[in-house]
Amino acid sequence: MLKIDYYLSPVSPWVHMAGRRPAELAARHGAELRYKPVDGAALFARTGGLMLNERHESRREYRLQELRRQSTKLGLPIVLKPAFFPTNPAPASYAIIAAQESGQGGDIHALVQGLTRACWEEERNIAEDEVICDCLSRAGFDPGLAMSGLLTGAEIYSRTLEEAVRNGVFGFPFFVVGEEKFWGQDRIDDLALWLEGKLQA
Repeated sequence: MLKIDYYLSPVSPWVHMAGRRPAELAARHGAELRYKPVDGAALFARTGGLMLNERHESRREYRLQELRRQSTKLGLPIVLKPAFFPTNPAPASYAIIAAQESGQGGDIHALVQGLTRACWEEERNIAEDEVICDCLSRAGFDPGLAMSGLLTGAEIYSRTLEEAVRNGVFGFPFFVVGEEKFWGQDRIDDLALWLEGKLQA
């Protein structure tokens, strides 16, 4: 089966903008979409990126304009300056990993979107256990995974950072299919074209 590795951070607004499109694309092509949460601060430090508060003001202003435009274009609501951003992405990342590893049969796509929606639409703190448990439950997973999956989540989260660096990942969302790499929610259409054989050499 074709595998699409999806590197993400649940606190990234661009992951929120990606919405369910990666899941829908994978389903159309009979591919397995594997969610791989990564520590963004550590990734940027290793690959030359800057956290938002370290960027020039012109870049921060452009980001807000682009988020507003993309929200309108995609019909996906977003609060540009949510109450709980930035927040610690690790607890939500552990939950995504634990849910994906659990084999419980919940909807992993709904979990990822539920967490990004909680941050970027509902202004909830996705570092809090109560919010994570609610998102797990709504996606059909045992909310107890928020605690029982902590160790597994933390171990895989750490390994995934090293894997991401090896695979040339430097931002979010980032998709890897074999040797092909696609960065950004605005490259999902290019990923679709590549899967259809229209961008392959």
